[in-house]
Amino acid sequence: MKIKTRQTLKAYLFMAPALILLILFVFVPIFGSLPLMFFDYSVLGKTKFVGFDNFIELFGDREFRIALLNSILFVVVVPVIQILSILLALLVNRKMHGMTLFRTLFYIPVVTSMVAVSIIWGFLFDANGVINTALMDLGLIKMPLGFLNDGKTAMLCVMFITVWQGLGYYMMLYLAGLQSVPQELEEAAWVDGANRLQSLIKIKIPMLKPYIWFCSLNSVISAISVFDVVYVLTQGGPNNATVVINYYSYVKAFKDFEFGYAAAVGAVQAVITTIMSIIVFVYGKQGGGMTYSE
Repeated sequence: MKIKTRQTLKAYLFMAPALILLILFVFVPIFGSLPLMFFDYSVLGKTKFVGFDNFIELFGDREFRIALLNSILFVVVVPVIQILSILLALLVNRKMHGMTLFRTLFYIPVVTSMVAVSIIWGFLFDANGVINTALMDLGLIKMPLGFLNDGKTAMLCVMFITVWQGLGYYMMLYLAGLQSVPQELEEAAWVDGANRLQSLIKIKIPMLKPYIWFCSLNSVISAISVFDVVYVLTQGGPNNATVVINYYSYVKAFKDFEFGYAAAVGAVQAVITTIMSIIVFVYGKQGGGMTYSE
C-alpha cells in the first residue's frame, strides 16, 4: 500500500507544474467569469449587478447573431478536414521511397504557430501576392482578386487556412489508427475474395471509428473556438463577414471594455460547444469500436 501511495504521489508531483498552469490560466479565469456575466463591469467606473440584462441584450445584438452563425458555419470544415485527413493517412500508409519526408512536410504546419501561418497566407492572398500574380501570368484574371477583402471569399479563405493547418495533425492520428489494424484481418478478407476498396470499407473504416470520433470531437471544439486566424488576417471583416463568436467576445472585452457582456458571450459559446460536443460524443460512442465481421 505504501509503494502504491508513493507512486501516486510521484505521479501528482510530475503533473503538478502542468496542473498549476491549468488552474491559474484556465480554471481561475473560467470560474472568475461566471459571476462577471451578471454584472455591468467597469474598470474605471462603478460596477453594478444587472442580472440577465447582458443575455437579453445579447440575443438582440445583430453582430452577435452574425458571429454565432459564422462560428456554426465553421463547423462545416469538420467533415471536410476529417475526410481529407483519412485520405492522406491512407496515402502515406504505404512503404514508398520518400514517404517519411512527405509525412514530415504535411506535419510542419501543425507545429507552426497559427499566427505565423496566417501571416504567410496573408502574403499569398494579397493583391500583389503569389496567387494573384500566378493567376494573372496565366491569363486567368485581368485584375487582382481581393480574397480577404471580399465578403464572399474572406470566410472561405479563413476556413481553407484552418483546414490546411490541421490536416497534418489529424493525418498522423488516422495513420496511427491504420497501423493498429491487424494485418491478419486484411489477409483473411483477401482470402475471402475482397478487393482493396471492400477491405477499406469493411475493415479499415470501421476500425477507425474511435479515431474518427475523437478527431471529430476535437475538430468541432477547435472550429467553434477559432480566433487567431481571424484576428491576424481579417479582424472580423469585411463587414463582419468573418467575425466569429470568440473574436466578438475579445472585441467586447478588450476594445469596448464591456467585460460583463463579453463574459455572457463566452458563456453562450461554452454552451454551444458543450451541446455540439455531446452530439458528437453520443454519436461516436454509439458507432465507435466496430470490428470486422463477415
